[in-house]
Amino acid sequence: MPSLAGVRVRDIVKLPDERGFFSEAMRSDWGELLEGDTIVQTNVSMSYPGMIRAWHRHRRGQVDYFVVVQGAMKICAYDDDPASPTYRQLDEVIASAERLQVVRIPGKYWHGTKTVSPTPSLTVYMVSRMYDAKDPDEDRRAWNDPAVVDAKTKQPFDWNRPPHK
Repeated sequence: MPSLAGVRVRDIVKLPDERGFFSEAMRSDWGELLEGDTIVQTNVSMSYPGMIRAWHRHRRGQVDYFVVVQGAMKICAYDDDPASPTYRQLDEVIASAERLQVVRIPGKYWHGTKTVSPTPSLTVYMVSRMYDAKDPDEDRRAWNDPAVVDAKTKQPFDWNRPPHK
């Protein structure tokens, strides 16, 4: 269960039949997930195996909702606000097409992803703020920034750390 305020994970129900399956990926009546947000844009992203897309955050309140529909992905959020009770805590969620979930990440947290499946990951993600190419709501830092500390190990977060160690 995520420890950072506002980070949420909701299982998505798959309804299989002889044609394949159907799922509702997002509904406006999922109040416990949306926390009053309105989805205004939906994007699709494909990442090759081992690809890391990190770190970035949204200072103007954007919230991201990720649904991995192919492959598997590690989704991480990191709180670097010294005034926060969860300062230096990191949430790590493994999302995959095998177990459909929607993962909510408030933009105030530094967040990123890594494809952990041997095949490319395909992610549908929805956002609560429209992207503005002329004035993007994104701060960025390097994927291997040593200032992002793993609270468990007290060492810089290692995207490539084996999951069993």
